[in-house]
Amino acid sequence: MKKILLILFIIFNILSFVYLISPTPKLPDLPNSIKSNLPGDTTQISNVSGYYTNLTRTEVMNFYKANYPSLIRININHPPEKSQEIFVDTIQSYYLEEFIIPFKETIYINGFDWENDVFTKPEQRVKNKLIYEEKVFKTKVTTRVFPVSIPKRIANFYITELGLIIIFLIYKKYFK
Repeated sequence: MKKILLILFIIFNILSFVYLISPTPKLPDLPNSIKSNLPGDTTQISNVSGYYTNLTRTEVMNFYKANYPSLIRININHPPEKSQEIFVDTIQSYYLEEFIIPFKETIYINGFDWENDVFTKPEQRVKNKLIYEEKVFKTKVTTRVFPVSIPKRIANFYITELGLIIIFLIYKKYFK
């Protein structure tokens, strides 16, 4: 029995290592949209991209889910106010979602739909109309990626694994 567990442990660690060193997918530009070159949407903030589009929230999220595949992707829906911590304190937000690929990378997707802005009274929303390159858009989508380097991925994973083994051994020793 111990031999089988050891073999399974070795196989698990080999597969984990392959997972950890494999690259994450590079996100393509959002379709049916115009990529923003405004300050804050390019190089001023690392790993940020902004897009003006008429896609709905569902269409945007389905695009990112399809182009950010992973067997173990965690999706988190955050309150829009949190976008000011992730991007800049002046960003407008209607929704903020996060995709986490454990130990590898996190991407935040912030969307601002001026027609549904919950922070502005309905009669005053028109002042937030999104105009870019002389065109009116329904939504601005901003993404920010937080990659993790391969050495940090490996270290974090194996430290976590070691911690779980220690917890299991302590549990086994004291709670027989």
